[in-house]
Amino acid sequence: MKKKFTVTINAPVVLGIVAISLIATILMQMNIGNIGALLFMTYRYSLLSPLTWVRAFTHIFGHVDFAHFAGNMGYLLLLGPMLEEKYGSKTLATAVIITAFVTSVVNYLLFPTVGLCGASGVVFAFIMLSSFTSFKEGEIPLTFILVAIFYIGQQIVDGLTIQDNISNMAHIVGGIVGGILGYNLNIKPAKDNTTEDSTTAAETTDNEENLI
Repeated sequence: MKKKFTVTINAPVVLGIVAISLIATILMQMNIGNIGALLFMTYRYSLLSPLTWVRAFTHIFGHVDFAHFAGNMGYLLLLGPMLEEKYGSKTLATAVIITAFVTSVVNYLLFPTVGLCGASGVVFAFIMLSSFTSFKEGEIPLTFILVAIFYIGQQIVDGLTIQDNISNMAHIVGGIVGGILGYNLNIKPAKDNTTEDSTTAAETTDNEENLI
């Protein structure tokens, strides 16, 4: 009997972001009631308006066109499932929320005339997160250093030399957030492993003493 293949929802947070982003991008293309600026783009506006705070998180779902959408979603679908499996859905969702908010705050403070939309900040956070593996306290993975040089360094250069509508700031901020989160998420397991190794060694020594 042949085994049936089934489609599984292996990364609910990532797939949820993709689904919402697709809907948001379609709505922005239809431009019904200027919904893009209303819900899916963050910019400086009155802090007394509830939508200002809503947009601080929902701007990651909006994309100016389907090429913009496809580019970001491709990276999310490539990196996201691995990260969601490693860190868990709740942790990854928290990382996305933090990245969205921090990016929005930086844009609000430093670029008052710029409207920001898209998940590129989250993409760069994912890139930096994926460069981390378990490591000991006081160590920095070489992969993290190289990724930071190639990706974040390139964004800094582009931001200084190229004039376009791509928000290099969002890429840089997302990368920084991802780097900080990656360090903090991995340093705790490393400490726990060190503690477990010490405990195991102590137990082994005690057993040897008992046998003697």
